[in-house]
Amino acid sequence: MNSAAHPTWPVILFYKYVALADPERFATDQRALCSRLGLKGRILIATEGLNGTLAGPRVAVEEYIEVLRADERFADIEMKISAGDAHTFPKLMVKVRPEVVTLGAGPLAPDLHNHLSPADWKRMIEEDPDVVLIDVRNRYESTAGKFANAIACDIGHFRELPAYLDRLADFKNRKVLMYCTGGIRCEKASALFRQQGFTDVFQLHGGIVTYQEQFGNEHWLGECFVFDQRMTVRVDDALVPIGQCAHSGSNTNRFVNCLHDPCHVLFLLAEETERANPDSRLCPACLTRGLTSSTADYKGSPARETAPGFSTIRETL
Repeated sequence: MNSAAHPTWPVILFYKYVALADPERFATDQRALCSRLGLKGRILIATEGLNGTLAGPRVAVEEYIEVLRADERFADIEMKISAGDAHTFPKLMVKVRPEVVTLGAGPLAPDLHNHLSPADWKRMIEEDPDVVLIDVRNRYESTAGKFANAIACDIGHFRELPAYLDRLADFKNRKVLMYCTGGIRCEKASALFRQQGFTDVFQLHGGIVTYQEQFGNEHWLGECFVFDQRMTVRVDDALVPIGQCAHSGSNTNRFVNCLHDPCHVLFLLAEETERANPDSRLCPACLTRGLTSSTADYKGSPARETAPGFSTIRETL
């Protein structure tokens, strides 16, 4: 990394689908490496590969990349780099999972040969009016930002995508251009779409992050949701904000979790809306159910303090 071109506290986003015969051992090695370097973030490991995002001082991040690429299985792994700080991740988490991104569609080899470079993606959008752009991220991600005219899948988790495909059936014979944050979800989603009869599917290589590195906000609206303490990242030049408070409709890029712990859904909430009404920390669905900040279940809430035996139950879970 060149110090003039890259941040002093980089955040790296990376993945690769590659066979790992012993994911537990690989996880142990990754945990030890990251701990030695003082890196924080999340790494998910499975027999199908690696999915990670880490942050730390530039020297430590550079060494991590060097060590990872020294493993011939990851010699060509791509790194997407953005600016963070010491608070981007609160801790290090390295876990072994059945999948590096949970789709739950059974054995499904990722699509590796239908990628469009950001330049080809942009050209296809501009030259072919019949293409269909599909955002395969979660619904709350697309509320912060998305490609212009894209269809945002109304899903709360990636694992809900297989059941959602019936709602996209009208596009099976159209040219589909799908995208996600960094590309990992698209490689599985593309394979799923083709398995379910979609005939002409392409995916954005490197995802939104790589596209914006090259073309900024051209054809893009709003900001890009990220899974760390920053919540969103943005390109300021020609920015068209689209994030709106779920309660008031005012412009905001501030995400919060619903105050009611059993819900905990992420939604956009303007600071002025919360100041005017503390109950707005509850998502619209919980408010519709009649919950208030007095009756919702959260740490320190009146409802939790007065529930008979509640604290004992929580401690034994």
